[in-house]
Amino acid sequence: MEPFDSFVIFIADFLGEHLYEGIFLAALIETVIPPIPTLAVFPTAGFLASQQGISLLEIIPMIFLGGIGSTIGTSIIYLIALKLGRTVLLRYLKNFRITEKKLERVEIWFEKYGDKAVLIGRIVPVMREMISVPAGLLKMKIPKFILFTFIGSCIWSSITILAGYYFGEAIGLAK
Repeated sequence: MEPFDSFVIFIADFLGEHLYEGIFLAALIETVIPPIPTLAVFPTAGFLASQQGISLLEIIPMIFLGGIGSTIGTSIIYLIALKLGRTVLLRYLKNFRITEKKLERVEIWFEKYGDKAVLIGRIVPVMREMISVPAGLLKMKIPKFILFTFIGSCIWSSITILAGYYFGEAIGLAK
C-alpha cells in the first residue's frame, strides 16, 4: 500500500471516530503543512456525519471548528511571513516549488484586490494556502486578516462539509 493511501485511510478512520476534532485538526494542519487537503477531508466528514445521523444543526459546530482551525493555522503562516520577510521566506518556499515569480503574481493579485483578497483567497483552492504569505509580507492589519480569514474559512467549511453531507443524504446509506 502506498504511503499516501495509508495516510488517507488513517484520516478517514480518525474522522469516523472524532468528527469535530478531525475537522479542526485537518484545517489547522492543512494551512501550516499542506499535505492534508480539506477539499478531501471536509466532504468526507460531512458524508460521515450524514451516515451517523447527525442533524444539520449539529453540522454548524463542525463548520465553525473548520473556520477556527484554518484561522489559527493560516495566522501562523501570516506571522512567519511578517517576521521573516521576503528573502528568508523565498528560501524556504523553494522547497515547495514556489518561485519568486509565483510569489510576485500572488502579491500583485493581493494588491489589486486589497484586503478582500484574503476573504476571496480563503475560498479558492490553492490560493487558500498562499494568501497568508502576501498578507504578512505586505503587513495587512492583523485584526482584519483574522476576521477575513475566519469568514472565508467558514464559507469554505460550509460549502465542502455540506456537499459531503448532502451527498451522503442523497445516496441514502443511513439507516
